[in-house]
Amino acid sequence: MGGRGRGMYLSLADAEPMALSRVSLPDMTSSRRALVATLLLVAAGCHPDFEITKFPTNEALYRAATEEFARGRWDNAVAAFEKLTTDLPARDTLLPRAHWYLARAHQQKGEWVLAAASFSRLTESFPDDTLADDAALEAARSYRKLWRKPALDPTYGESALASYNTLLGLYPTSPLIPSAKAELSDLEEMFAQKNYLSGMYYFRRGGYDSGIIYFKDVINRYPTAPSARLAQLRLVDSYKRIRYKEDAADACAVLRKSYPQDAEVRATCADVAAPPSPVASTPANAPPSSTGPPTPPAVTATPPTH
Repeated sequence: MGGRGRGMYLSLADAEPMALSRVSLPDMTSSRRALVATLLLVAAGCHPDFEITKFPTNEALYRAATEEFARGRWDNAVAAFEKLTTDLPARDTLLPRAHWYLARAHQQKGEWVLAAASFSRLTESFPDDTLADDAALEAARSYRKLWRKPALDPTYGESALASYNTLLGLYPTSPLIPSAKAELSDLEEMFAQKNYLSGMYYFRRGGYDSGIIYFKDVINRYPTAPSARLAQLRLVDSYKRIRYKEDAADACAVLRKSYPQDAEVRATCADVAAPPSPVASTPANAPPSSTGPPTPPAVTATPPTH
């Protein structure tokens, strides 16, 4: 991979690539150097016949770059499209396409951070372009590739989450929304698993209060994730360990309602009594109820005085 302004990725070999070429006979030195340089170019996926400086216009370079992309020459494609993203005018219709192909070439090379950055740049700079929603989804997918396990640092997972939400927020009518929602659901389950595992860390060591915080976070933030059920079960276990009977009863009431046929729920809550039904209280100053019409107050007549 390379940075902006580097120009080309075509010659990554040193001038004297191997000491072996210097101990050869004089008439073999140049041929060996040429062979080594050729092998290094092939290994790097580059082709010596492609030079981005030889194309007279941006349009010609764009055509050549797309051909390199189609042939799977990713280094050449990256070099060409990266140059185009810096040289094309801001209003040129080829510019968002150059960002798109640059990002796709980075994906093909497994350079997920660079790919995500290029996709995000397309969405941010050209939000009304027809590729903007595709770019938001691909940015999320690229970041998602970098967060493989819930136990690992979730920084890239959070970046993926932000990209999914960008797509959902800016392009609610996009045909990509169903796919994005399904992928977002999987990502949220990973976040739920991460917090659940943190809660279990404290639970196993007797830190029930700390574990409860993580279990509640799973339940509140990811209520539809599969791990939310496990967090509810461990929440009951935590309450039972610290003898919070009313809290355990409330948690079991939620579980029984959500999973009425679940055997593990029945086993976990078997020794937890249902919370008492609320009894309606009568205000102290309320008149007593009766089944018949109210009795009118007695009226005492005062005789007139003469």
